[in-house]
Order: sequence, then structure tokens, then C-alpha cells
Amino acid sequence: MIAAASAVSAITDQFGLQWGHLIAQIIIFAIVVFILRRYAFGPILAMLEARRKRIADGESKLEKIARDLAAAEQNAKAIVTKADDEAGRLIKEAGESANILAEKKRQEAVNEASAIIAKAREAAQLEQEQLVTQLKREFGRMVVDATSRVTGKVLNNDDQDRINRETAAQVSL
Repeated sequence: MIAAASAVSAITDQFGLQWGHLIAQIIIFAIVVFILRRYAFGPILAMLEARRKRIADGESKLEKIARDLAAAEQNAKAIVTKADDEAGRLIKEAGESANILAEKKRQEAVNEASAIIAKAREAAQLEQEQLVTQLKREFGRMVVDATSRVTGKVLNNDDQDRINRETAAQVSL
């Protein structure tokens, strides 16, 4: 043991180690480490930790935003698809309604044209009957006039009526 102590003493003498200076340097180093840790490294480490935490929060928010965006896009596609389907259905219904309305209007036009034609036929028939009556009357008057000239006799109203009826009965137009 004495030999070991003398060996340590020889080494410390060889390197110029003085125990009082070494202990003082250790205490000063400990004080500097304490001050740096408390006033320099502590705030910097806290700031770095806060920054790391903000970055992690930002990344998690970014992932959440990406998921929300994907869900929103999917929802938008579903809405657009539904709107397209609804628009197609409305267009189809509008087309069907237009066809029904066109058919109804065409039928109304046909009915109206038929009514106009029927009225025109009735008017033509009535006019034809009036012309025939007028023609028969004129023809009877001409027969009465010719009979008066041939016989040289002036016919009274009863004779004229009888000749007109007989002539009208024989003339068929």
C-alpha cells in the first residue's frame, strides 16, 4: 500500500498535479455547469422542446387536415354524383312533360281543326241550302212568268204558289 501511494505521488509529481488546484477547478467547473444549465442550456432546451412539440402538433394537424380534405373530396364527389343523377332525372322528367304537353297541344289543335272544319261544312251546307231555295224560288218565278206569257193570262197568288210548289217538287238539285 505504501508502494502504491508512492507510485501515485510519483505520477502526480511527474505531471505537476496539485490537489488544491484540482479540487478548485472541479468546483469552478461544477459551478459553470450549473449556471450554464440553469441560465443558458435550460431555456434553450426548453425552447427546443417546445419547438419540437409544435412541429409534432403541426404534423398531426397536417395529417388531420389531409384526412379531412380526403373526406371532403369524397363528400364533394358524392354530392356532385347525386346532383348529376338529380339533374338527369329532372331533364328526363322535363322531356317527358314536354312530350306529354306537345301531344296534348297537338290533340287540342286537331280537335280545334276538326271543329272548324265541321263548322265550315255546316256553313257550306246551310249556304248551299239557301242557294237551292233561292234558285228554286227564282226558277218558280221564271216558270210563272213564262206561263203567264204563253197563256196570256195574269196568274193570281194562289196559282203562282201552286206552280212554284209543283216546280220545286219536280226540280231536285
